Amino acid sequence: MEKKIVHVPSSTDLEELFREAHLAKHRAYCPYSKFRVGAALLTSTGKIYSGCNVENAAYPLTTCAERTAVVKAVSEGEMSFTTIAITSDVEIGYSGPCGACRQILAEFDLDLDVYLINPKNEMKMYKLRELLPIAFTPRDLQKPRAAHDIID
Repeated sequence: MEKKIVHVPSSTDLEELFREAHLAKHRAYCPYSKFRVGAALLTSTGKIYSGCNVENAAYPLTTCAERTAVVKAVSEGEMSFTTIAITSDVEIGYSGPCGACRQILAEFDLDLDVYLINPKNEMKMYKLRELLPIAFTPRDLQKPRAAHDIID
């Protein structure tokens, strides 16, 4: 079995990741909420994919920054991620990923490092599994299931 080499982020990598998240935030299209979000996703090969939120007048069609970054990475053939940095304009505390984004990220790795960053570049780090306990993952689809009984 071939051993997979995984890029372990250095402090310089994290600085670049945070910078890319902040830059992405400034590209956000959010005319309705005025709530800018940027994300930068680091792959296990060391590449960074950024994303911003893109709102829509039909609100359910809005796309979050985290999902934008994941879609960009996957569309380029990357499916192994080590770290994501997420930033917004919230000055006190941090903004975490919404539930849908947590679920999208869980599809790939519950051990993903999630850095929440504020405009002052202060950060807090979580493992994704902390943000989404009892996650539903692809493994759940492989679990044995009860037979379907017809109820009269």
